[in-house]
Amino acid sequence: MAKDLENEARHRALSRIREARTQQPQGVQEWMDLIAAGDRTALARAISLVESTKEGDRTTAEALLKMAAEKAGHALRYGITGVPGAGKSTWIEAAGMDLIARGHKVAVLAVDPSSHRTGGSLLGDKTRMSDLSLHPDAFVRPSPSGRTLGGVAEATAEVALLCESAGFDRILIETVGVGQSETEVRHMTDVFLLLLIPGGGDGIQGIKRGILEWADAVWVNKADGGPERLAAAQSALSVYQGALSLLAAPEDGAPPLFGTGSALDAAQVHALVDELEARLAEAQGNGNLEARRSRQWRDSAEALLAAEALRSVRNHPQFSTLWQRLQADALHSQILPIEQIRLLLKRLD
Repeated sequence: MAKDLENEARHRALSRIREARTQQPQGVQEWMDLIAAGDRTALARAISLVESTKEGDRTTAEALLKMAAEKAGHALRYGITGVPGAGKSTWIEAAGMDLIARGHKVAVLAVDPSSHRTGGSLLGDKTRMSDLSLHPDAFVRPSPSGRTLGGVAEATAEVALLCESAGFDRILIETVGVGQSETEVRHMTDVFLLLLIPGGGDGIQGIKRGILEWADAVWVNKADGGPERLAAAQSALSVYQGALSLLAAPEDGAPPLFGTGSALDAAQVHALVDELEARLAEAQGNGNLEARRSRQWRDSAEALLAAEALRSVRNHPQFSTLWQRLQADALHSQILPIEQIRLLLKRLD
């Protein structure tokens, strides 16, 4: 009898949870109140809305973001990138747990490569950050990168804003991996960490100059497993230090941090987080952080202007017809792409 009552109570509790997850908040203010109160389901839904490409979702998403911006401004954002296999997820989980131990609330935005067939994430970082994703003071959100460059998803900055309005004061953004345009994450974070691996000094592992140029910290991970491994890590670090010494001084005026270690060693991760937190505190004190965010706002505004201009053109009632006609004409003529665009805009004017 007691067992039956226990099962019935559990069933009712699960039913209430399922019902709550399917109920839409009555309005944007209620939705934001739920997010600010720590409702993870409301936050997850808001993120899905902001990431949505449906035109009908834009008005609500923008209203939520406007409210979120009023509650934001206190969080510090880490950007983490690195070569494939550098241990980004392992380091982020260790660093996230370390930050929580310091009294912070941590949100992780893990941008995964997208399937070209389904558009969904391929890796699923929650499975690679099991301890962090289950912690009550952490929130892990994997997002597909879609077709965007820069190692971050199209709405990453907006998602970070929502997480900040939910009370998370440390936001860690993991990028897809070192590639053609990975420096985009640098334009939405306060400190940018580049993770590398030993034995990768030859050819600088194909890392683009811009990534090294923008790195606030370069850390060779997996520097464990014996003297040979440690020597390889130090050798690789020396190559990166030499490469950076040939580049211009960073815009923020602070030289990058360098180090080696292992994401599996809590003490070594703690030491690196100490350095990064000290760098952030220094930037807050000398005005570099404010200047950096001012530049980020300018870059973001320019990117949004370009995106809105493109959206406006594509939404023009004659766009599809004219665009298809121009593409068909281009197959039978020597018209240049720039001439196509100018002709299109002239006809849409």
